[in-house]
Amino acid sequence: MIVPDTSQTAAAVADHYDELDPIYRRVWGEHVHHGFWVTGRETPAQAVEALSDTVADRLRLAPDEVCVDIGCGYGSTARQLAASRGVRVTGFTLSAEQAGYAASRPVDGVDIRLGDWLANGLTDASADAAWAIESSEHMADKPGFFEEAHRVLTPGGRFVICAWLAETGATGWKVRHLLEPICREGRLPSMGTREEYEAMAVAAGFTVVGYEDVSRDVARTWTICLRRFLKVLLVDRGTRRLAVRGRDRIFMLSLPRLILAYRTGAMRYGIFTLSKGTGDTAP
Repeated sequence: MIVPDTSQTAAAVADHYDELDPIYRRVWGEHVHHGFWVTGRETPAQAVEALSDTVADRLRLAPDEVCVDIGCGYGSTARQLAASRGVRVTGFTLSAEQAGYAASRPVDGVDIRLGDWLANGLTDASADAAWAIESSEHMADKPGFFEEAHRVLTPGGRFVICAWLAETGATGWKVRHLLEPICREGRLPSMGTREEYEAMAVAAGFTVVGYEDVSRDVARTWTICLRRFLKVLLVDRGTRRLAVRGRDRIFMLSLPRLILAYRTGAMRYGIFTLSKGTGDTAP
């Protein structure tokens, strides 16, 4: 597990997304996650929706199922899948700015809550399916992240995780100059490998149904973000002020670092499909 040299708390994660809210939405939009280029011809807007649809396909979502979006951001995936798959979604975000944005765009069947997944208050076996798109990285207690999902899901429930992952056996310079700084600058308490995620999932009681490394299909997200960010810097005074004086201005350094991490293989992007057994109780 890659751990940054400064501790990253849930409060720090919330502050990061609250402060950089204007930049995230202006540079990338309402989906706070990678795009997924299935054919390679998608626009960025189509690519982010394609990742959400890929998650829905892996979950085999059916109308009227009760779902949980762990780390839901602005609620865009929850709204998309409620509309396209007919599911009911409860989402959790640590960011007051994200929760406020979601509240301004209410949709039937979607409930976005400001709160920590590790203290979510949901009842046992109350959801048919759950997903976490690029939120597990922000969990300080990753085993607890899996355990809560297992507790909340009904027997036979499905769980899909899209995660930033460290290369298995990453060399020292990749850790020092790419992975550790990415964790520190992006407010990630830790970054695990595929093997570490699967071990935590199994320990929580899940069966690993599938794993896909889609790094090549998502990596262009960051070249697009960097190009857009530089353009915004030229025309928007508020963005320049955040980039120079903001508490989280150091995150801007991660844009070229993320590009290099993908190109060198130091960072991977994985999609895990998990299942809770039909006779399972909490392990």
